[in-house]
Amino acid sequence: MKIAFIGDIVGRPGRVMVKEHLAHYKEEYKIDFVIANYENASHGFGLTAKNATELFNAGVDVMTGGNHSWDKKEILHLFDKFELIRPLNYPDSAPGTGSKVYEINGVKLAVINLMGHYTMPLVDNPFTKIEAEVSALEEQGIKNIFIDMHAEATSEKRALLFMLKDRVSGIVGTHTHVSTDDLQIYKDTLYLTDIGLTGCRDNVIGMDAKVPVQKFLTSIGGHFDVPKTCKKILQMVVFELDEGKCINALKIKRFDDGRELITQAWID
Repeated sequence: MKIAFIGDIVGRPGRVMVKEHLAHYKEEYKIDFVIANYENASHGFGLTAKNATELFNAGVDVMTGGNHSWDKKEILHLFDKFELIRPLNYPDSAPGTGSKVYEINGVKLAVINLMGHYTMPLVDNPFTKIEAEVSALEEQGIKNIFIDMHAEATSEKRALLFMLKDRVSGIVGTHTHVSTDDLQIYKDTLYLTDIGLTGCRDNVIGMDAKVPVQKFLTSIGGHFDVPKTCKKILQMVVFELDEGKCINALKIKRFDDGRELITQAWID
């Protein structure tokens, strides 16, 4: 089973890159299932029904969220309409679910969205919450388990790997919008600290640089905006699973000027 995961899709530039390139990569790599992070998909903050439809029509199968999941209030009514997941460790009373199981060519895959603690909203402990969820999936005999760990702190993501190695198929980090150079398969588990954004690449985390620079100079904030024009990038991990184990993986960086960088995972 071949899976693709696309990092934080930021605004229209990110959606454009998904629409223009995902179909090609699905065919080239024989991808069976596509997961993408939606929390910045609608002008950088949250998700609308219109943009959800756009991304699903482009070939995405399920989307994960994060701390910006709730920024567009219509999201509260979209969990029953679309294949959307919000972080598992939000209170059980919050709309949606943090874990779903899909059947792909007769094989089951669990997709989990988890959120870290550092600088994030007040939520349940991600480590105790994920331990209970993975144990429940194991009791059901589900071997293929993928986690989108949406967190600021690299240490939280790395600790999750050493907590769940051998028990889950993959852990890929999101949230910072900055890709890390540590794609690996460790004890049969895919790991990447942060996949990086899909969207504008010539500014600050996919947003116009003016307000971030102003904030650092004056400590006075403002509204972050996704530029109308920019240089764009698509960042995606493609990985293959067999009986719950990740047997190979690669990272694709596709630039809007036609360049493509592919990095193979190292195996430990």
